[in-house]
Amino acid sequence: MKLIITGGAGFIGSALIRYIINKTDTTIMNIDKLTYAGNLDSLISVVDNPQYNFAQIDICDGVALQKIFTEFQPDAVMHLAAESHVDRSIDGPAEFINTNIVGTYTLLEAARNYWQTLTDKSQFRFQHISTDEVYGSLGAEGLFTETTPYQPNSPYSASKAASDHLVRAWFHTFKFPVLTTNCSNNYGPYQFPEKLIPLIILNALEGKPLPIYGKGENIRDWLYVDDHASALYTVLKQGKLGEVYNIGGNYEKTNLEVVTTLCEILDELVPSTAPYKSLITYVTDRPGHDLRYAIDSNKIKNELNWQPQETFATGLRKTVQWYLENNDWCQRVLDGSYQRERLGKL
Repeated sequence: MKLIITGGAGFIGSALIRYIINKTDTTIMNIDKLTYAGNLDSLISVVDNPQYNFAQIDICDGVALQKIFTEFQPDAVMHLAAESHVDRSIDGPAEFINTNIVGTYTLLEAARNYWQTLTDKSQFRFQHISTDEVYGSLGAEGLFTETTPYQPNSPYSASKAASDHLVRAWFHTFKFPVLTTNCSNNYGPYQFPEKLIPLIILNALEGKPLPIYGKGENIRDWLYVDDHASALYTVLKQGKLGEVYNIGGNYEKTNLEVVTTLCEILDELVPSTAPYKSLITYVTDRPGHDLRYAIDSNKIKNELNWQPQETFATGLRKTVQWYLENNDWCQRVLDGSYQRERLGKL
């Protein structure tokens, strides 16, 4: 099998590439623009594997995409390339509109043009990876299902919702063979430290404040990234065309619970003079901050026989231990050297 993965230098994309190369004989072409969150250091373990290939391409560049499709001749596409940080989307929405909407359209058209040239079109797949944030905010009860109406509340989630609708439209209008997944909050090794869990770990180790929005009451369903990778590959291989599959970890936690648990693990593994939770600082809440997300994963469990293998306790401990054992990776991200070296080679 030959597979194009867009955004493969990102957090989830790199986990997916490592998973597929370690588990299968699939040949991968990683397409990534290498924006600030694209880190090739996260793929060191596979970079010399003959199954792995890389091309630095912007998914808004239709000409470059068409060329790579023609040359690589993929059997499927897994589309993860996206601007993905809510705070950044509030500060500067334009990049999110351009990459997540225009980029998805451009990629869809490049893939469809290629698909139309195939003698056997029946085996091709285009899998679009999205987020539970497109559904908006839940109250104290209830779960997001695949039929929950879309109510995005941030520029990020609105741009992802738009891309989901494009993918759906290409299936219904052009009969283009698509699959869509919407996942809950991912965590695990190699996550860029603007996200909550790595931010808290690295700040705690440096004795810096541990910022929590509002009162820390916002609830998220947490999914270990390697579990997500296995789910994505399961959907690619077994999913029904045109269908949506929600992927969740089935572990709802408030932000305060996540931070205090991290502090407890760090107190055990790297004792400090004072408990790490003394560093917790409450900061002004994010504009339009959704209260609660929670995924109903019954469809993927019942139809495709997938469920997460990590509990939140085991996954979080693995995550903390990884950051403790991979200080070089962390420092190269924090000081920007991973990016400066790359720019120097361009």
